[in-house]
Amino acid sequence: MSASQSPLFGSVADVTERLAGVGYLASTAVATTVYLADRLGKPLLVEGPAGVGKTELAKAVAQATGSGLVRLQCYEGIDEARALYEWNHAKQLLRITAGQGRESWDETRDDVFSEEFLLPRPLLTAIRRSDPTVLLIDEMDKADVEVEGLLLEVLSDFQVTVPEMGTISATRRPFALLTSNSTRELSEALKRRCLFLHLDFPDADLERRIVASRVPELTEAMVDALVRTVRVLRTLELRKSPSVAETIDWGRTLLALGMDTLDDDAVRATLGVVLKHQSDTVKAAAELRLN
Repeated sequence: MSASQSPLFGSVADVTERLAGVGYLASTAVATTVYLADRLGKPLLVEGPAGVGKTELAKAVAQATGSGLVRLQCYEGIDEARALYEWNHAKQLLRITAGQGRESWDETRDDVFSEEFLLPRPLLTAIRRSDPTVLLIDEMDKADVEVEGLLLEVLSDFQVTVPEMGTISATRRPFALLTSNSTRELSEALKRRCLFLHLDFPDADLERRIVASRVPELTEAMVDALVRTVRVLRTLELRKSPSVAETIDWGRTLLALGMDTLDDDAVRATLGVVLKHQSDTVKAAAELRLN
């Protein structure tokens, strides 16, 4: 972090308190890593299975600190034009056509490769913001390996080089958080630039607290039953284990249906809230002995 840039958080306890204030209950390990990433000005790489709160952590940091959230959603085939910037080719063509016969090519070129014709994408947008910003690079492992090369300059020096315009450096470094579901191994070069946090499903006590805070109308017994059942489901070899968000959704579903106990009938009627594959439902029904 530059000497002139104030940190977002004052201490590990401050991280814990402010994230809790926006509904994200962070463990000590999570709060400590967020604090260090902010204090050291380094990107934070968060790995773990789908549904453990990686993306929600970035959103919570933005909300807790009043920062703008800029999100780059990665996918197979994403390229520089979608991640960094591209030129408005249609507008450039109109400008070139309008200038024909009235000015030299050098004059036209200098004009069409200027700010007016530049279309910033998430990485460049985050670099150029002067207000506090959280840059979320979501599901990095879904992008091709080549895309990681695009990120190295951004994550090392928080700058982007536009050949026609020069290097654009951040006046205020964003808090950068990358997520990965570990579907492929990320490069060592990328990892070296980041602090690392492995986020797993919370322990039973923390998950009970999370559900109780998000669905406060649920009784303590109902919260406990939900969490115990979800934890059993996660021990099975499912195509997709229930996420924390789905535990919360299950609680809200039961509340909306007026169910006050998680008996076999309630589970059977609502299991589709937490399991999204028929094979998982069949396996869970056998494990839970549902008829």
